[in-house]
Amino acid sequence: MPDFLLRLDDTSLTVTAAGVDIARYAFDPGGPVAEGPKPFFHPVRALDGAPLTAYRPWDHRWHKGLQFTWTHVSGQNFWGGNTYRPEHGDYVLLDNVGRIRHDGFTSVRDAGSEASFSEDLTWITQAGVEWLSEVRTHRFHSLDEDRGIWALDFATTLRNVSDQDLEFGSPTTQGRPNAGYTGYAIRMPRAWTGARVLAAGLADDAGADAVMGRVAEWVAFSGEHDEVDGGGTVLAFAGTSTGGPAIRWFVRSEPFPIVAPSPSFDEHIVLAPGEELALRHRHVFGARIWTPGQTRALAEEFAL
Repeated sequence: MPDFLLRLDDTSLTVTAAGVDIARYAFDPGGPVAEGPKPFFHPVRALDGAPLTAYRPWDHRWHKGLQFTWTHVSGQNFWGGNTYRPEHGDYVLLDNVGRIRHDGFTSVRDAGSEASFSEDLTWITQAGVEWLSEVRTHRFHSLDEDRGIWALDFATTLRNVSDQDLEFGSPTTQGRPNAGYTGYAIRMPRAWTGARVLAAGLADDAGADAVMGRVAEWVAFSGEHDEVDGGGTVLAFAGTSTGGPAIRWFVRSEPFPIVAPSPSFDEHIVLAPGEELALRHRHVFGARIWTPGQTRALAEEFAL
């Protein structure tokens, strides 16, 4: 029997491992325009069934599990919600929230020790103009029931299909300090608020504030669950970008837990018409709270 099984229906794809539905990918989710409709994973679960993602939390309804998106693309907001405007010195709700359309799967495979699916997507402005085409692949691997581990690789290529240069940024590139959120972001359960944060190159007690905006190979969250006994760990790798700027981490454990390897934290990426941007990341999900030593050992084992 394969380690991972994929189950496809009309609007979602579910991944099962060791008898647990570990991830549901909503590729045609709908939802309010202001939330920037796009594909996302929720719930993502550890092998013990405990949830590792949050969905539409009251503070940011557009935070939906694990999703790939961008806050600033030449004035368009594909993240959802309000947009930071320096002239206001704050976030404002504008008619600029785009959407990401799933156009179809090009492959869906579950065999042996891995499973994967690839898809074509299109990024569309609120005015209905197609700006970006995307080819995206998710690969599930490294199932280890004894250690309570599974891993997910993400790879994407964005191509500018508009007739203009596209500038990729973040609220920080627009003037908001330490708000470089964009890219492959995971919003974790509210129970993990204040969770322990570790990062490559920092002491065990450095915490989330020390990681914000930092270049580091990996970041790990470990937290206790509500409802389910015990806790879990999410280990995220910065991976690679062809965009030019170094990948920097957007990370908070207060007032809510979220982490994203940001390709344009505080520097713009500009794509001319026809140019491409490729990104690659990895997440490892654990069904227990790893010690700092275990976390660092696993980070070395799973390094990209």
